[in-house]
Amino acid sequence: MNPPSSPTSAGRLHYAWVVGGVTFLTLLAASASRSASGVLILPLGNEFQWSRATVSSIVSLNILLFGLVGPFAAALYQRIGLRRTMLLGMTLIGGGYALSTRAAHYWQFLLSWGVMVGLGAGMVAIVLGAAVANRWFTARRGLVVGVLTASTATGQLVFLPWMAAIATEHGWRGVPWVVAGASAAVLPLIWFFMRDDPADVGLRPYGETGAITAARPVAGNPARHAVVVLLEAARSRDFWLLAGSFFICGATTNGLVGTHLLPAAFDCGIPEVKAAGLLAMMGVFDLAGTTLSGWLSDRYNTRYLLFTYYGLRGLSLFFLPVALVGPATGLLIFAIFYGLDWIATVPPTVRLTADVFGREKAGIVFGWIVAAHQLGAAFAASAAGVLRTTTGSYTLAFLGAGALCVIAAAGVLPIGRLNRRTTLAGSGAGATG
Repeated sequence: MNPPSSPTSAGRLHYAWVVGGVTFLTLLAASASRSASGVLILPLGNEFQWSRATVSSIVSLNILLFGLVGPFAAALYQRIGLRRTMLLGMTLIGGGYALSTRAAHYWQFLLSWGVMVGLGAGMVAIVLGAAVANRWFTARRGLVVGVLTASTATGQLVFLPWMAAIATEHGWRGVPWVVAGASAAVLPLIWFFMRDDPADVGLRPYGETGAITAARPVAGNPARHAVVVLLEAARSRDFWLLAGSFFICGATTNGLVGTHLLPAAFDCGIPEVKAAGLLAMMGVFDLAGTTLSGWLSDRYNTRYLLFTYYGLRGLSLFFLPVALVGPATGLLIFAIFYGLDWIATVPPTVRLTADVFGREKAGIVFGWIVAAHQLGAAFAASAAGVLRTTTGSYTLAFLGAGALCVIAAAGVLPIGRLNRRTTLAGSGAGATG
């Protein structure tokens, strides 16, 4: 099926929304691979007699590669296109999880679940949503980033309770097949409906006026291009502030709560399926919170938004150890509060990155910032497992993460205010919201 080859007339749906819909469904399916981590920690440990630290090390490798591949994926979008990169990423995710069902040794899980899934997930992650929003939208860009980012939370809503029930009733090997099936289901949608650039269908980006111009593929080695952009960005203090705050964002979401909340709840006598339902509810509220954050990022100062998000997240993590052992209402309050804040940091971070470094290079720079996010997640996934193994509790991990959020809240306020001359040469930065 071919999309329209001429500009849409008034009243006809702009093809950018079709691309956005395909991207949303792709990110939704890919989120199943990340949702599975928290479900698999306990059953894998029980079957193979592995400690939390051992299983967490597999998750940590997955998360690390998921983050490190981000900037190179952004370069691949420019070199071979969005569509081909998405097809490759979803194939790796589905294949990696399918192979993990046959794994019986630690190294086999490292290769399938750690390496293959980690690389594939990094190609279809937050960086993809930012790239689609920047390439296909001029108007409503912040809102689109918010909705696409929120698709990962919707994935939690759809997959987590289902996966937890499957693991409890039928064994853990049913969970990877859910991910493999979801990955396979979106491949035809990507093949038939995804397009790389508005000019491919004779359109301008949504909300843009002027001549129709196609984005020119970047010649040369995409990996080298990604590294060159990193070296340029690293000369900017703002890059390190953005990367540092996103390191903490990853540590406190994917790495800590996303990976260890289910085991922590189980330690406190909360059944796995009930705890998975709690995370799913957080996904519902994050869908609302992140979408609202995208809308706010189009209208308000993004630094102040980030300050608020990190500060509130820190307070909720200080409260979590009390909520786990107290009345059920305390954990419910945490789930609602933390869910609204889960990845609400993404839209203002994308906006700040584009403002400071310019639209042309923002995708790759944001890819490196996401790499920092996943480095933080990998660190927290491993460190929390070690703390649980050595102390018998997650309390120190939760309190330490809360303190990191307070540091992040203070660190985001100076972004874009000083050293504006450090903006990448030729990028044409704008105002920082």
